[in-house]
Amino acid sequence: MLRLSLAMLLLSSLATACSGNNGNNAGAETTSKPDSTNSANTGTEEVKKDKVTYTIFNGVAGSKDGNTNETTIGKMLEDQTGTNFKLEFLVGDLNTKIGTMIAANEYPDVLIPDAAIEEVLNAGAFIPLDDLIEKYGPNIKRVYGDDLDQMRSADGKLYFLPLSAQVGEFVPDPEPTAAFWVQRRVLDEAGYPKIKTLDQYMELIENYAAKHKDEGLTGMVSLTHDWRFFATANPPMHLLGYPNDGNVMVDPATLEATTYSGSDGAKQWLQALNTLNSKGMFDKASFVDNYDQYIAKLTSHKVLGFFDYRWQVQTALNVLKDAARKDPSLDGYNYFPLPVTFDESISDAYVDGPGGLVTNRGVGITVSAKNPERIIQYFDNMLKEENQILISWGIKGETYEVNEEGRYYRTQEQINKIDEAFNEKFGFKYYSWNWPSYGGNSTLSDGNAKGVGYQPEVFQMSLTEKDKEILAKYDAQTYTQMFAKPIDRPWYPAWGFVKEQNSPELMWETNKDELTKKYYPKLVLSSPDKFDSIWSDFQKEWGKLDTAGYEKWTTEQVKKKVDMGKASK
Repeated sequence: MLRLSLAMLLLSSLATACSGNNGNNAGAETTSKPDSTNSANTGTEEVKKDKVTYTIFNGVAGSKDGNTNETTIGKMLEDQTGTNFKLEFLVGDLNTKIGTMIAANEYPDVLIPDAAIEEVLNAGAFIPLDDLIEKYGPNIKRVYGDDLDQMRSADGKLYFLPLSAQVGEFVPDPEPTAAFWVQRRVLDEAGYPKIKTLDQYMELIENYAAKHKDEGLTGMVSLTHDWRFFATANPPMHLLGYPNDGNVMVDPATLEATTYSGSDGAKQWLQALNTLNSKGMFDKASFVDNYDQYIAKLTSHKVLGFFDYRWQVQTALNVLKDAARKDPSLDGYNYFPLPVTFDESISDAYVDGPGGLVTNRGVGITVSAKNPERIIQYFDNMLKEENQILISWGIKGETYEVNEEGRYYRTQEQINKIDEAFNEKFGFKYYSWNWPSYGGNSTLSDGNAKGVGYQPEVFQMSLTEKDKEILAKYDAQTYTQMFAKPIDRPWYPAWGFVKEQNSPELMWETNKDELTKKYYPKLVLSSPDKFDSIWSDFQKEWGKLDTAGYEKWTTEQVKKKVDMGKASK
């Protein structure tokens, strides 16, 4: 998701219920009246629209609350549609927040519940979108096409829209989706060694920390907060050479899905953290820190390494890069991605290739919303290509240029000014994810990349001299050239398969999460001599789960998805 998320690539977030009105005054007129704007239902019909403000709850933390019309992009979209959105982002526990909404039967107008989407659907909180899309959604139908049928619930209705769709040709990402990250100064002092295995990575960190004992350094931190526990639980599948398919690893030859949370790979990963912890180089607070505290530590200059998905740490990476642009002496505190696996013979899978549609995440309109047609019109208007350009590239002459061949690019001056503060004020950050959108790997009708960072000439210009110097040490011009090329996985990502409410599959995931959240901290933080005993206790509990049933169901879904892809060609 992350790529999907990607673009998550980012980094973004699902939000909390509207404060005060819970969407009950959405659609009410304000005192100001906009000029005539293009109607979102046809793109040509002009109508007068009173200005309205709707509320959005975003179930992922990480952004500031605010109004879209307080940004440049949001104001332009409000001028087109008369619609503004008040965005509120998650604070605290996602399930608790969603549960409170459901219990009170009071919702924001628009809800992006992320991992709690099954609970929202089960509560009947979303309205069906079929008729609204048929009447007001020509661009929605153009972008998503027949893929919308994959999003339908058991009753045949469509209750939420996916957050991205592949449009046009697939453009590869010049940066990895995930990685083991290390501070650049660590690589510099070690002479830029080739790091391919977990043992080499740990040794690299330990050697640097040993030479800088008086600096209060942390060898590694890990993220475990709420639903983001996957940042600590997922590494075994990556270390074994698989991409993020959620709870399983899928053999591309046989299409068989196997879990890994109780595997020897998980034991090897957790034992490596246990060893690091025994040497005082793992941050024990990783198991109690929230997401904001985690990001703060990554920007503190004290953390030498971590594993995570780029979209989840992009804010921290941006802050560090912005600081290094202003003061090159700070570049060593930024992080560099490495393709780490258990063994050099294992080909890594940190770079996402083309995949299928994620069908268990999205954005929906709730039963609390008045005049939901205005919301679907806003979504449809966003999917016009000119607005996808606006949301991604910005304004010609201000945030990008077009050369004689029609290629979009950014000048060095534009690249330098578009820092994290600019992204927030202009609206790039608000609109980077969590809306119906072209996927980041998409292409526009004129052949330009939809995602700015995917345009090769822009990526190269965004690199600092230090970036280029380090990449040259590894005979690469882009980060992904250091990683294995992705292979075709038409089912990807398996975590996106829709699971029926109260199904055995959902129950397995719930029980697995409870079990890993109970035992993983014990395994990492115990004294090394107790590790095997705790692992044995964990295995006894793991054996009580119907893991074989979960693997069988997932394998069936993988094969169905592959067959659907073949049938559509």
